[in-house]
Amino acid sequence: MTQYLLAVQLDETQLETGEELKAQMARTGQVIDDMKDAGVWVFVGGLQPSHASTVVRPGAGSTTTITDGPFAETKEQLGGFWVIECDDLDQALSWAHKCALACRQPIEVRPFGEVPEV
Repeated sequence: MTQYLLAVQLDETQLETGEELKAQMARTGQVIDDMKDAGVWVFVGGLQPSHASTVVRPGAGSTTTITDGPFAETKEQLGGFWVIECDDLDQALSWAHKCALACRQPIEVRPFGEVPEV
């Protein structure tokens, strides 16, 4: 089985509030319950807005610089994610379809890379 990241591409200029946010959370909660029942759920996480991020960039040698804010200057940021374990990409895309409808945001599907043996 392969693990997939289902990444929520959140438009931070159009965040849900109030009753719509409650409805969105209920829909996504149902998808999580369905994933658990199907045995594909591994982990889920929602993220704070991008302004809460800190970026650590490599510099010359062993130095780094630390800056506030997102790495990319764009209105769409990673808003949350699911990690699921599926037989194949088609199954992962089927779950992404359910996630997109539940949270009403685009979902990027990406398989995890193989970890090289040491």
